Amino acid sequence: MQRKSLDLWVGLFVLLGAAALFFLAMKAGNMSTISFAETYPVITKFDNIGGLKPRAPVKSAGVVVGRVGDISFDDKTFQAVVTLNLESNYKFPKDSSAKILTSGLLGEQYIGIEPGGDTNNLAAGDRIRMTQSAVVLESLISQFLYSKAAEGKEGDQ
Repeated sequence: MQRKSLDLWVGLFVLLGAAALFFLAMKAGNMSTISFAETYPVITKFDNIGGLKPRAPVKSAGVVVGRVGDISFDDKTFQAVVTLNLESNYKFPKDSSAKILTSGLLGEQYIGIEPGGDTNNLAAGDRIRMTQSAVVLESLISQFLYSKAAEGKEGDQ
């Protein structure tokens, strides 16, 4: 009888470990919050998307209002074309703006939407024209280092 009890506890522990690994994999793959809400696509163009990935959240006022659907490259304008799948129950004015933001210093990147003041709302296939590209940490560091090096050369003279 004691052997069966031990087997039961080991089996339960293994199942719990498998569930924890599944949860961790879903979190790492950014699929832990799967929504079956109806969406509508909105197109944006950015000069630099940094590390933005498909399925990244689209937020407004800190609330997830959609997901990044598709990322492609426009070889005529040399910009990244990002399709946002916004949930149908969230409506934004046509003059809204989109920017690529980062959660924390080195966290995941997401798109933030700031609503405008237009009376007409975005519809499926519309384009957000006012965009702000990702701030790339490496370029900020290199600009800082070059400016400090330039200050050092001026101080030597």
